[in-house]
Amino acid sequence: MELRVLGRTRHRVSRLGLGLAALGRPGYINVGHAEDLDRCYDVELMRERTHAVLDAAWVAGVRYFDAARSYGRAEEFLASWLAKRGIVSAAVTVGSKWGYTYTAGWRTEAEHHEVKDHSLAVLERQIGESRAVLGTHLDLYQIHSATLESGVLENPAVLGSLAQLRRQGLSIGLSVSGPRQAETLRLAMQVAVDGQALFDCVQATWNLLERSAGDALAEAHRAGMGVIIKEGLANGRLTARYNDRAFDAKRDRLRAVAAELGVSVDGLALAAILAQPWVDVVLSGAATVEHLASNLSALRVVWNEAVSRELEPLIETPTEYWSSRGRLPWN
Repeated sequence: MELRVLGRTRHRVSRLGLGLAALGRPGYINVGHAEDLDRCYDVELMRERTHAVLDAAWVAGVRYFDAARSYGRAEEFLASWLAKRGIVSAAVTVGSKWGYTYTAGWRTEAEHHEVKDHSLAVLERQIGESRAVLGTHLDLYQIHSATLESGVLENPAVLGSLAQLRRQGLSIGLSVSGPRQAETLRLAMQVAVDGQALFDCVQATWNLLERSAGDALAEAHRAGMGVIIKEGLANGRLTARYNDRAFDAKRDRLRAVAAELGVSVDGLALAAILAQPWVDVVLSGAATVEHLASNLSALRVVWNEAVSRELEPLIETPTEYWSSRGRLPWN
């Protein structure tokens, strides 16, 4: 798999990375998540499942792995796999995030699965927790879902602390979410501490349904930031398993184009992202080895403008997209 340097960081990453949001906790909003885990949430069994997916990813050439403090035991599962396989820090790039605290208590039904708090106190606590688990494997630390409303990009104490972490050798990034992703990213691009741009990379949602951040992501890439794409499959809506009747026409179009190219629907969706010249990494959110293999089919797609035009009718407005995402149930 092709490797490239991630923006201003010194870290080499694979074009396809593995995100652990669906692997590290029993509850999530991906379509079919409960079935992926066979509705069995024993911690050790989930650790074994995660290791199996990580093994398959490693063999396929995946060298970027993405976790977060709010992904349940994701950091722990990843760290135990790295130790078990004897993978040294120089051989892999690991990113994690701070700003959300996991509160579901390993339950699939909870009033709140995670709580957002972008305060300095949470940053200081969670960087200590991430380092205690991941040690020297931690390369990239990201604000988790920075928004204009949270004020985190205008908090001098937080920005100063992140700059200090950067001076200590960590790369610093942010993830963005919601219909105002582009505005948030453009504000982040202006953030500098002691005359130096703070953020080395951005992680954003871009997929065949939600493309509104594309221009801002291209600007960030030209400015030297690495670009990581999350939710490339729209939490399962861009897979063969999504059966909402309101999505029938779009699903039929996806299946037809995928059949023309001899690839899975999810492979087609991820290939569309890899075709964007400003993308460094697209994350697979696979929770099974089988789904990872299907995602990897994206790498063999030869993209062209005719395919791109065929898929333009799938585009939703940001309001439509994020409203639909907000209605997806946990498990």
